[in-house]
Amino acid sequence: MSIAQTANPKRLQASDSKLTVPDRLNLICACDAITLEAVSTDGETESIPRFTMIAYTGEPMRIEGWRYPVVVDLEGMSIPSQRRPVRFGHSMYAGVGHTERIAVDGGKLIAEGIVSRDTQAAREVVSSGKRGFPWQASIGAQVAQADFVRSGKSVTVNAKTFDGPLYVARRTSLGEISFVDLGADGNTSASIAAQQENQEMEDTTITDTEESTATIKEATPTPTDIAGKQDEAPVNAVADMRAEAIAESKRLSSVRRICAGKFTEIEEQAITEGWSTDKCELEVLRASRPKTPAIHSIDTSLGGNVLEAACMLTAKLGEVEQLYDEQTLDAASKRFRGGIGLQELLLEAAWANGYDGRNFRDSRSVLRCAFGHNLQAGFSTIDIGGILSNVANKFLLEGFFSVERVWRNITSVRNVSDFKTVTSYRLIGKDQYEKVAPGGELKHGTLGEETYSNKADTFGLLLSIDRRDLINDDLGAITTVPRKLGRGSGLKINDVFWTTFLANSDFFKVANSNYLSGADTALGIDGLTQAEVAFLNQVDSDGKPIGVMPQIVLVPTALSAMGTMLYKSLEIRNTSASTKYPIANPHAGKFRVEVSRYLANAQYAGASDKAWYLLAAPDDLPVIETAFLNGQESPTIETAEADFNVLGVQMRGYHDFGCALQEPRGGIKSKGEA
Repeated sequence: MSIAQTANPKRLQASDSKLTVPDRLNLICACDAITLEAVSTDGETESIPRFTMIAYTGEPMRIEGWRYPVVVDLEGMSIPSQRRPVRFGHSMYAGVGHTERIAVDGGKLIAEGIVSRDTQAAREVVSSGKRGFPWQASIGAQVAQADFVRSGKSVTVNAKTFDGPLYVARRTSLGEISFVDLGADGNTSASIAAQQENQEMEDTTITDTEESTATIKEATPTPTDIAGKQDEAPVNAVADMRAEAIAESKRLSSVRRICAGKFTEIEEQAITEGWSTDKCELEVLRASRPKTPAIHSIDTSLGGNVLEAACMLTAKLGEVEQLYDEQTLDAASKRFRGGIGLQELLLEAAWANGYDGRNFRDSRSVLRCAFGHNLQAGFSTIDIGGILSNVANKFLLEGFFSVERVWRNITSVRNVSDFKTVTSYRLIGKDQYEKVAPGGELKHGTLGEETYSNKADTFGLLLSIDRRDLINDDLGAITTVPRKLGRGSGLKINDVFWTTFLANSDFFKVANSNYLSGADTALGIDGLTQAEVAFLNQVDSDGKPIGVMPQIVLVPTALSAMGTMLYKSLEIRNTSASTKYPIANPHAGKFRVEVSRYLANAQYAGASDKAWYLLAAPDDLPVIETAFLNGQESPTIETAEADFNVLGVQMRGYHDFGCALQEPRGGIKSKGEA
């Protein structure tokens, strides 16, 4: 099974479900059985075929436009009435019949009904079924609520248990059911058998990944019926053929007269699809109206990925060739040669959702249709919220990575699953091997437990693309706004991190043997040597060396040059005294230098342009830890239509993280002055 078409982004509000999901969908599935059989009406020879089908088996579906598989909760499916329209390919102009019974049985959706429409589509379904074509089913449904199940979690739906990650469509409303020629599984097939008197039908069972089968039956007259009508059958057949030919000739003449050579496309479609004269007149009338087109035929070849690629090409994103395949980029380049504008992007999405206007004058209606409100068409493959969010996310990351990221090089990273305070244990104690006594018995070690805590919080900001940007057709708005949101997130994480790091008066102190002061602690060969010795002299709770080596020198901008010299220079010449001879640098290439402008900024308590730090690698013994919710180190951006009182598009960015000091023995702070 698969969902063929999705549209209209809706954001989930749960903290663990912040993913885009559609609120309207087509479910196309290979049915367990589709049966067509003829029944007589009021004793007449004419028969009306019936059908039965299993439209959905309750299993997960991999679908385009959804990041993870989808399971529809049949217990939450609303069926407005037992008499739902049955169509061909979801076209309202290609009716087939209607249902008489729809039910959920054994975790499956079952539908029964009759082929009650006298249309070309209905005749095609019955005729092709007789010849063995394996019809499949597709149902149209409206999604009112969907949940996201994270990886590592499980959920029970339709009496079955599924493991995440996946979506669960909890509340849906059934719209219509359609016959389609292609479902989710290409291996599905069917057998045809004619039912004769005193002859049992042979049913062929076909298996596939969905355990799907399909059998189409046509009840045929008995030999007695055939014999009774043997004489009149040819006469009736010829008369019927003549009547049909005359009716078709009249229809063609009427269609050509109505179109009058001015509406050739409508004329061709009306003749091909067997339109009635009334429908042809209606379509010509619509086409004759000024300003609004008679028929808005959605270009199904234009998918959301093509629009997204067009936005990236217009914004001149450097890595666009790595994000999309050659076919998508070629389609975007040909369709939007001069680049796509913001109005054109929103109009394409609005048209896909049923908007029938030609231009952007009614901007309120365009926005509402683009974001999936007031749908006039059945379904859409254009997810404007997802497109805007995907485009914005690329520029969000540009802004996020444009600010200083020294914090990432000196911190350890922890993944947390919620916003509760988490406690970690660092095992430092009697973990040395003991001599094995005769007999081979090993002694039990005792490890001292030292605890450290941390927690994540949410930080966020909301910005808008207002009506002026829309009227100005400024596509740059969807690149500028997310850049600002990304930069804001980068600045905030720096602010929280360095505020926590510099509030270290009770962390770096003499009592912890990790704080040095005095004129001889200024950064230089002697000062760095003194800090290195202090670090190497650090001991565990038993008074033994901790066995961790320092690797990072963290300095403010004023000490950047000296830090670089100590790392790269083999010799350093002392020009401040009378001696001019070079001094060998014993620290060359020993400690990586990290320079942060936050260390000396007066807005942060504890800042100094002389103090510097000698730190262990964060993976060995971190002095500070940063926790991210679900391991998401970059911010998240979401896009939606603005509130009713604001005409525009809103973008919100948020980031879940927290920082906390950890192990005092992981670093040495040198005051750099007396």
